[in-house]
Amino acid sequence: MTLDDLRVFVAVCRAGSLSAVARDLTCTQSAVSQHVKRLERETGVSLLERQPRGVVPTPAGRLLCEAAADGIAGLDLALRRLGDLVNGESGSVRITTGGTTVRHFMAEAIVSFRRRHPKVSLEFQTESSSRGCFDALIASNLDLAWITLGAPVRGIEQRPVVELPWVLAVRAGDPLAARSRVEVSDLADVRLVRLPPNSTSGGRLDAALAALGVRAGSDTSVADWDTALLLAELGLGRAVVPALPGLPVPGDEGPLRLVPIPALPPLPVGWAVRRWDALPPLARTFADTVARTLRADDPDERHSTGRHSAGRH
Repeated sequence: MTLDDLRVFVAVCRAGSLSAVARDLTCTQSAVSQHVKRLERETGVSLLERQPRGVVPTPAGRLLCEAAADGIAGLDLALRRLGDLVNGESGSVRITTGGTTVRHFMAEAIVSFRRRHPKVSLEFQTESSSRGCFDALIASNLDLAWITLGAPVRGIEQRPVVELPWVLAVRAGDPLAARSRVEVSDLADVRLVRLPPNSTSGGRLDAALAALGVRAGSDTSVADWDTALLLAELGLGRAVVPALPGLPVPGDEGPLRLVPIPALPPLPVGWAVRRWDALPPLARTFADTVARTLRADDPDERHSTGRHSAGRH
């Protein structure tokens, strides 16, 4: 049994496919199968169950996969920390996050961090959801994931950084644009641009509206917050979105208005890591830099006036 055997087996369990792992590793499906068969010979049990559309781990396979994944994650972290000790200020920080996160949450922090650590490489991997970020964090040699906080996930520590109030994005001239605030009851008859139903933010918004007795209709579904803002700006829909850091708010100029919805509970966002106490020093420094810059930019102050406008996204 080798470390490569375990890495390949964990990858197969997560992908549910021998051929998919073979493509990722640029090897043959037979080579991937040999790793699994070697583990099955040494453990004396069947680890995978073949199904019409791939494979799933058996109960014994799930047990081995969970233990191997934890061990591999710990080993990868140790190797990264050893590398940082050797390389000093020329190491790297690897982050997974959504497609628009860097611009809204990290732009200022990246500039600050690079000024202090010019030889450190910042590497970003894009995922479409918090669940995707969790999977990438567990499965690969990543340090940090920026996520919308949700339910606990085994093997992951979530740490809140900021809470984002919700706003209604509408085009100037919309009957709701002149409001100083929007009540949740005002949304009962409003058809909204829908956030991704598989996203944590979309799920939290739907749950909050349902808890307050509102089930808003929907004409359009989008992949991210920026697209929802763009559709609202173009007058193609109304959208309930978080008040994102970095949105320009030049008084009442421009076509978009962001109207606060105080009754909705704010959306918590922050970091996810495998183990905070094992995070490499450079990664911890970057995480702290992001947190510090965001907390210095108070969203309540940014959105304290009744009407705002934002530039094109």
